[in-house]
Amino acid sequence: MSQVALVTGAAQGLGHIIAGQLLAAGFRVAVTDRTDALATEAAASLGGGANVLPLKLDVKHKGDFEAALAATLDRWGGLQVAVNNAAMTPTTPVMQITPEEFDEVIAVNLRGTLFGCQVFGAHMAKAGYGRLINLASLAGQNGGTASGAHYASSKGAILTLTKIFARELAASGVTVNAVAPGPMELPSVRAAVPPERLEKLINEMIPVKRLGNPKFVADLVVTLASPDADFTTGATWDVNGGIFMR
Repeated sequence: MSQVALVTGAAQGLGHIIAGQLLAAGFRVAVTDRTDALATEAAASLGGGANVLPLKLDVKHKGDFEAALAATLDRWGGLQVAVNNAAMTPTTPVMQITPEEFDEVIAVNLRGTLFGCQVFGAHMAKAGYGRLINLASLAGQNGGTASGAHYASSKGAILTLTKIFARELAASGVTVNAVAPGPMELPSVRAAVPPERLEKLINEMIPVKRLGNPKFVADLVVTLASPDADFTTGATWDVNGGIFMR
């Protein structure tokens, strides 16, 4: 029987690519985003069918996670993999960030990851098996190069949250890992960074001198979602073109 995966923020960008690669790898995938319309559109663009389930999941609300889990279990009877991907990526200069904007970014990026690990992690622990994969970022490791301070801070905190849940859930057969991409070849990246600044970033700051391949990141998520990935937990997997080395 095919395993079941759920991806938050799957309507576009990296989340959509991850959902597609999980589907291609044989998973049944719950495609979620903050509105029914976005989730339904995303599911349709992935081909729809019996192996795709569109669900509304606004990561600011813990009840949405609980409802999405219930709907997934009702449809397929289980959930083995959850990818906490949903995020806001503002680039507001640090001295201009308002309290309201800071709180919104933390609520979506960090608190949303907390809720996902709590709700899906508790279900997986009870079942005795699971894979939680959190999308962190290079920005959370080096303080950010083109992103906002609130974004970078939230992603840095996700690295710590990943370790905490990995330790909490390890004895229950649940692994928890993070993937930390650098600048990817995505429309959202090109839209967020002015062209001249992006070219300078590529040529002067990225050792491999190109943007990353988001499909490779998605394939890495698929690998971490597999049953064979049972001896890696609490880790952060870097995909950043050599910008940050450790």
